[in-house]
Amino acid sequence: MTEVRAAAGKVRGTTEDGVAVFRGIPFAEPPVGGLRFAAPQPAKGWDGVRDATRFGPPAPQAGFFGMDTLVQDDDNWLTVNVWSPPGTGLPVMVWIPGGAYILGMSSLPEYDGARLAREGVVVVTFNYRVGIEGFAQIEGAPANRGLLDQVAALEWVRDNIDAFGGDPGRVTVFGQSAGGGSVAALLAMPRAKGVFQRAIAQSVAGTFFTPELAQDIATACAAELGRKPTVADLSTVDPNGLSGAGDAVTAKISQFTDRWGRPAHRTIPFSPVVDGDVLPTTPWQALRKGTARDIDLIVGHTRDEQRLFTAIEGMVGEVTEEQATAALEIFAPGQYPDAGPEELYELVHGDWLFRMPSFHLAEAQVSGGGRAYLYELTWSSPTMGGACHGLDVPLVFGNIDKGQPAMLINGAPEAETLSARMRAAWTAFAKNGDPGWPAYDADKRLTQIFDVQSTVIPYPEEASRLIWQDHTFAALPLISR
Repeated sequence: MTEVRAAAGKVRGTTEDGVAVFRGIPFAEPPVGGLRFAAPQPAKGWDGVRDATRFGPPAPQAGFFGMDTLVQDDDNWLTVNVWSPPGTGLPVMVWIPGGAYILGMSSLPEYDGARLAREGVVVVTFNYRVGIEGFAQIEGAPANRGLLDQVAALEWVRDNIDAFGGDPGRVTVFGQSAGGGSVAALLAMPRAKGVFQRAIAQSVAGTFFTPELAQDIATACAAELGRKPTVADLSTVDPNGLSGAGDAVTAKISQFTDRWGRPAHRTIPFSPVVDGDVLPTTPWQALRKGTARDIDLIVGHTRDEQRLFTAIEGMVGEVTEEQATAALEIFAPGQYPDAGPEELYELVHGDWLFRMPSFHLAEAQVSGGGRAYLYELTWSSPTMGGACHGLDVPLVFGNIDKGQPAMLINGAPEAETLSARMRAAWTAFAKNGDPGWPAYDADKRLTQIFDVQSTVIPYPEEASRLIWQDHTFAALPLISR
């Protein structure tokens, strides 16, 4: 099956190790020109057979980790990729890449879907708009354009995946970090109703913004170019130049902590916006009301989420008592009284941004009458000395020697066994809704621990009492700087 007729026209892919692979299929029109900052529009049809052997170009990226150098001179940003094993009516897994809502592209080698597909599922990955293009609050444009892109990709899956051997009635959406936050948002979005039946949210990024905060940040970004955050003012700016304006604000975001609060302390300039329309409420509020009770959910986190960022910032072994105390006062006043400086610093940051949002998403789903499965990855990366943020990605995809995350595995022999265990759980859930451990409930709090010796234990009661609020982050009263 290297040639398939999709709704918009025929595509020709390749066969790789027994899996049919199709890359770079448009699911929406390029969001440029008259469609700049607009909601995604369905891709136009084509005549003949379209080559589907190369990944589509990513949307403009922030200038971190060299990701901006991977951007191409091509505006066909909104494309999907499909890995299809032999068979028909197969369950489908649709991946949303993370990257703090400023990075993210499906062409990275760690997201190759071949090993997952060989477990008997159709794997789909895609690109969506990030940064200012996807998440800035721009006057005259819909909010959360990046989330709308994700819905459009899922609609493409619904309308086309049967031609690739998939079952449109058994679609699992999964993502990590900002991708996990996106999965959480999709659970709360009326526009996403019915386009997926199961969800896996890995290390859910817990930041969601009010329109006022998002508008304030967009104003600062536009000001870098001497413009206002309106479609009229920004639609003529080169997309990569606009991304550069976002980078400029990110570089000096500490100057805005008195205005933007905790997200600025964590260098987070963009997040989904609770605008009342595209995203009516936060995911936690929506799930408690039963909005997603008919969608089975896996949600979890790594034990040492912050360790990756501590290493990137060159702070491993260097955290001072003053830095730890400051983090405590900002993010979790009154907690962790017995922790030392580095442990305190990492617990506070990791819990605030990822661990507690993930845990409370499971709690919200269950309280709203839905079913959730909770997990924690505790296996330590041999290069990080902990179960750091992002460690789950190579394990879930089975790509333990590909891409940047391979450095977290560093050839550890036990990683292959752990990866096989996680792949089996994720794909079993996609197939029948059961990952192989008991569903979470508020009384027993049973949680799957992924490690060399995996087990199921109650989620720590003291951790479940940690202070965490699922409100949207708002612009604070202006204080003179």
